[in-house]
Amino acid sequence: MARQTASTTTASAPGASEERAGSKKLGVLASLWPFMKPYRLLMLGATLALVLTAGMTLTLPLAVRRVVDNFRIQDGELLDWYFLAALGIAGILAVGTGIRYALVTRLGERVVADIRKAVFDRVIGMSPEFYERIMTGEVLSRITTDTTLIQSVIGSSVSIALRNLLMFVGGLVLMLLTSAKLTALVLLLIPVVVVPILVLGRRLRAISRENQDWIAASSGNAGEALGAVQTVQAFTHERASRQQFGDMTETSYVVSLRRIQTRAILTVIVIFLVFSGIVGVLWMGANDVRNGVMTEGVLIQFVIYSVIMAGSVAALSEIWSELQRAAGATERLVELLNAEDTVIDPSQAKPLPQPVRGEIKFEEVTFRYPARPDVVALDKLSLQVNPGETVAFVGPSGAGKTTVVQLLQRFYDPNSGRVMLDGMDLQNLNRADFRQHMALVPQDPVIFAASARDNIRFGRLDASDAEVEAAARAAAAHEFIAALPEGYDSFVGERGVMLSGGQKQRIAIARAILRDAPVLLLDEATSALDAESERAVQGAVDQMRAGRTTLIVAHRLATVKKADRIVVLEAGRIVAQGTHDDLVAQGGLYARLARLQFTDGVAAE
Repeated sequence: MARQTASTTTASAPGASEERAGSKKLGVLASLWPFMKPYRLLMLGATLALVLTAGMTLTLPLAVRRVVDNFRIQDGELLDWYFLAALGIAGILAVGTGIRYALVTRLGERVVADIRKAVFDRVIGMSPEFYERIMTGEVLSRITTDTTLIQSVIGSSVSIALRNLLMFVGGLVLMLLTSAKLTALVLLLIPVVVVPILVLGRRLRAISRENQDWIAASSGNAGEALGAVQTVQAFTHERASRQQFGDMTETSYVVSLRRIQTRAILTVIVIFLVFSGIVGVLWMGANDVRNGVMTEGVLIQFVIYSVIMAGSVAALSEIWSELQRAAGATERLVELLNAEDTVIDPSQAKPLPQPVRGEIKFEEVTFRYPARPDVVALDKLSLQVNPGETVAFVGPSGAGKTTVVQLLQRFYDPNSGRVMLDGMDLQNLNRADFRQHMALVPQDPVIFAASARDNIRFGRLDASDAEVEAAARAAAAHEFIAALPEGYDSFVGERGVMLSGGQKQRIAIARAILRDAPVLLLDEATSALDAESERAVQGAVDQMRAGRTTLIVAHRLATVKKADRIVVLEAGRIVAQGTHDDLVAQGGLYARLARLQFTDGVAAE
């Protein structure tokens, strides 16, 4: 059932994208201009080289005509000069082509690098709500696969398209000068060629967009499965996961076959029509030569220009499909760049008073998660935490404990009410300004594919090795880190796969200790620790929270007994608060939870 739901959710994306593709045009490629604008000198150089090579190509038939028409002349020296001129033109053409290739390829690489950075800069700052609507695997697919398409267009296709456009126009003009009659016959073929390009090209773009959507969807599916590979294997879900990924990949392949078929049909039609026309024109020109209307050299010159123009049209038809795919890719990237976030920094942020004291206040805060708008996570919650106070939040799952931490870090904004730090509404502050004064230890610690040292130093990048080690000692992590093959420089694997759950948790705690922030947020910080490690870490936490405002989210009440105040949440509301002893004496939800967790102690009493 879960698999079916996942498949349906993911599979809906390409269909919707196909509708969007039908309503867009190549004009979306104009969105690339801001990224290309800073490199106008590169574009100018590439354009000059392009014009030079096109000009040299169009000059070659003139040299060929001279050679053919004067082949029977007695002056061998003049004939040699014609051949040398042709050789010189070929040399200039070769050098100009090399320069053009170098410049446009560099431009493509540079622009795509800037686009990738811009997209990543955008999505790395998006709130969690954004990632409720799109899978990270699809975002990565857009950053890689889609930008590769754009790189191909900027670094190759556009240059080739412009070159062939110049060759087409220049060849057409020189054909007119060579033989107006034969050129008029060629021009009659142009509408016949253009119509299939326009009709099939529109369909090709829609198919290309759908193909890219399916590739992104399969990438997101694979990323999700690989990210939870141990869970997949533990539930023997490998076959189902293979089937689901295989189905999506095969769908992408089937769509790509439609794209290939459409493009092949377009190419066949265009090339056949163009070269059929050339054969007909050549037949008429041969009759003119036989009747003495034109020379052999003029006919050969016209034929060469016809071939150049036909080749340009064929190349433009192929490049048109590349531009269609690039337009789809650009549209998908622009969607990320223009995606609106519900949590944004104010245009005129107020400064946070220094030094930060750590006073926290919730004023009538009501909040519903965007993905669950019918469920109230916090219901008119009001709470004040004094500077240096340790407040623990307890209650059943779904009571709103972690939500308090997420709103305090402004991952979300409340639907109503205010969340304040030192008397300042968080919505009036830059997120980076107040988040740098908070240290978080999440329930599921995030470990990066780096060394143990770098994972701890993530808490404060300018920390020295000695400070990193001191933080590890305080978090009871030094001994197991020192026992690793390369100590603190040991690579811990992707998502810390080489570490146990408790070791990951201790590294996360060391990271928070190193940050040395006035506000400490502990979300089930010791949930993955054994009793001995928990006792050691608890001592470090007790020492660390001295002089700091500390919020503790916990299910295990043993970790919160020493808190200055315990806040009991149920259904997003505060139902009781006080010390451990006071709450036990009052009865109610906390006393019931205490009896469940301290059965022996209660019985003894």
